[in-house]
Amino acid sequence: MPPPLPDFIPQVLKTRLTLRATGQYVGVADCARSILRHEGIRAFYKGYLPNMLGIIPYAGIDLAIYETLKNAWLQKYGKDTADPGVLVLLACGTASSTCGQIASYPLALVRTRMQAQASVEGAPPATMRGLFRHIVAREGLPGLYRGIAPNFLKVVPAVSISYVVYENMKQALGVVSR
Repeated sequence: MPPPLPDFIPQVLKTRLTLRATGQYVGVADCARSILRHEGIRAFYKGYLPNMLGIIPYAGIDLAIYETLKNAWLQKYGKDTADPGVLVLLACGTASSTCGQIASYPLALVRTRMQAQASVEGAPPATMRGLFRHIVAREGLPGLYRGIAPNFLKVVPAVSISYVVYENMKQALGVVSR
């Protein structure tokens, strides 16, 4: 069995398949072959830098806010239990994920635009810094958050549910938090 693809390669394929003209690709494999043939292996790494840089603020903020909110709730209301309950965990996950998304979304937007830019005929090579400047110059600072609402609809429930599963698995495995 071949090793799994790094997650940014499927992101490139997803972006290209989303933006394709009708009939441009027959499927995922055809899209991958076409990108490789016409643009080379480097095309699969478009947006890699903002993707990696975006992980740092997202994960750090998300985890820190989640643990802070959960522990604050437990200190105030959880005198007799270490289990805050599903609704509290969902609320903490929602708040923490929202804050992480707000902090890291401009990098995700630039990553997606870098991946999409290569599919535009005659487009200049997109750099992370160049795209930031372009977006701010044309759309202002709000332009860095274009499309964040659909992203919230996708990410916030997933992260919130992940935290509920995480806490329940810790409990089931007997892992004790300090």
